[in-house]
Amino acid sequence: MNKLAPFHVAIPVHNLTECRNFYRDVLNCEEGRSSDHWVDFNLFGHQLVIHYKAKSATSDLHHNAVDGKEVPVPHYGVVLPWETFQSFSEELKSKGIQFIIEPYIRFEGQVGEQATMFFKDPAGNALEFKAFKDAGQLFAN
Repeated sequence: MNKLAPFHVAIPVHNLTECRNFYRDVLNCEEGRSSDHWVDFNLFGHQLVIHYKAKSATSDLHHNAVDGKEVPVPHYGVVLPWETFQSFSEELKSKGIQFIIEPYIRFEGQVGEQATMFFKDPAGNALEFKAFKDAGQLFAN
């Protein structure tokens, strides 16, 4: 597998201070540049930017059924190495994260078997972190 370039994603948050604390202190993202309206973070080597946006009256997430669970859409996250996923999920549990979908093995024994978990940031943005025991199955069908 070729080394991937870091992605950039910018997401809206209605409370910059609360979300800044979440990404920095709960997810342990290193903080980069910032202003009164946005903050850059290093999310496992990728550039995540939180941008202030007033809270919307319509913030409900759509859900799709995947492996018998209700997966929130939209969502974003990172595919982690297997061991990193395991330690990261345990750290999140110890910090009291309320999971939408608790860490578990999806598609067990099938092509694309993966560990996955879903939770929200304080602004209601859904995050998924996952890992493959066999990284070569990331795009397997």
